[in-house]
Amino acid sequence: MRKAFLLVVFACMAMVAVTTGCSNKKAEATDSPSIDSTAMIDTADTVDSATEVIAETPMPKAADQLFDDFFFNFIANKKLQRSRIKFPLPVVMGDKTLQMKREQWKTDHFFRRQGYYTLIFDNAKQLEAAKSTDIDSVIVEKIHLKQGLVEQYWFDHQEGKWLLSQIRHVSFNDSYNSSFYAFLPKFFASDGRGYIKDPLPYSGPDPNGEETTTINTTIPASEWMTFLPEIPSDMIYNILYGQPYTESNKKILTFRGLSNGMETQLVFRRNGKNWQLVKINAY
Repeated sequence: MRKAFLLVVFACMAMVAVTTGCSNKKAEATDSPSIDSTAMIDTADTVDSATEVIAETPMPKAADQLFDDFFFNFIANKKLQRSRIKFPLPVVMGDKTLQMKREQWKTDHFFRRQGYYTLIFDNAKQLEAAKSTDIDSVIVEKIHLKQGLVEQYWFDHQEGKWLLSQIRHVSFNDSYNSSFYAFLPKFFASDGRGYIKDPLPYSGPDPNGEETTTINTTIPASEWMTFLPEIPSDMIYNILYGQPYTESNKKILTFRGLSNGMETQLVFRRNGKNWQLVKINAY
């Protein structure tokens, strides 16, 4: 059974410097939880020599029109990142608000190293939100599965530029996808056992034949993991492009490669208080 994501890391970093590029193999190192944003680890100096090339490459002005184009430059370019943060940066944790100074900020590469990222939608229509050039506010979420906490990075589009304007720490109960976020740690920790329709409907390239052939079939529930780059254990990401969220009975958890266009969608439905994986779409 094929893996859904294969990539070359060097090609990833070269692509990121231009627009939204990256790669798509399993992570050698993932972001560690950074609940205290003033203690984020600066990994920029440990990235290979391609990082220096990226840092010296100016971001095209057109990249500020689309958030994804801007953000993939933001997470790769140390100089750009510092220039696009409004200091002192408010960090809101419950009733407390800290003001982070410029010298306290440590470069954050977010999901760049793992070569893919995750998105959560209520329906297929919301998938188009990322392509809009009309949005002026976007929230990037680091979802800490074990701690039940979400770090929200708020970006605003002002005077033609995207800027990070604040960071908020919220519990799963106070998040936009509270019920689904509370379910995911149990789902991943159990490898999905007990939470998957069996047999599981599948739509995408033929896993046992020509990958250019799209099929609609069913697979054993135990094979769902073979379509992912890895099974998250602690952190996933989400990007809120201004789309409205509701306590709907459907969620689409999307694993998206950063350069090769490959994507896997896990479609979940809720029956009462229980969520179940009911379909996989691969592209």
